Amino acid sequence: MKDKLINNQLKLITTFVVIVGIGIIIKNSNIHFPGNFEGYEPKQPIAFSHQLHAGEMTIPCMYCHFGAEDSKHAGIPPANVCMNCHEFVNNNTNENKIAEKLGRKVEVSPEINKIYESFGTSEKNYEDKSPTEWVKIHNLPDFVFFSHKPHINAGIDCEKCHGDVASMTRVKQVNDLSMGWCLDCHRQDHESLNNTKERKSQLQDCATCHY
Repeated sequence: MKDKLINNQLKLITTFVVIVGIGIIIKNSNIHFPGNFEGYEPKQPIAFSHQLHAGEMTIPCMYCHFGAEDSKHAGIPPANVCMNCHEFVNNNTNENKIAEKLGRKVEVSPEINKIYESFGTSEKNYEDKSPTEWVKIHNLPDFVFFSHKPHINAGIDCEKCHGDVASMTRVKQVNDLSMGWCLDCHRQDHESLNNTKERKSQLQDCATCHY
């Protein structure tokens, strides 16, 4: 009887150690549960800097990600949105400003030239369009419904979920976007919302995000 009790205790201790060990391994590795990719910072096909565009140039998020106001997805800006500016701006370096004054050929930035190529207007081949394959950063599991539209229309700042993107040279996921993280926000009193008791209950109902 005593031996059996000792064996059971050893099994419990072993199980506990294994679970804790697996937890530590997952925490210190690249393994993530679905949707929880906090810190994910993939290299993009074009070195687009939000720090330059959204930060220094103060271009509003909605100018490029206009889909967020009316649909589930914020959307990746099509090349023609980029060309609204880059049809006229091909480099912002002082060297090119000097070259213009001296009557020399202005060199197009390699990164900006990638935009021209995706739009089919590069010097290499005006007919050869090669759409940019951007890497999606913020992903949620398939069993979660999320729409940008109600959040934007409720006056929730983009920074609430995406962090201070205007300071990022390369965008990364700053929050884990877990269910607990979302619920913490849904429980808060947002000035832009009429957070009555009934409204708060609705925001915390399972069917709001899972249906």
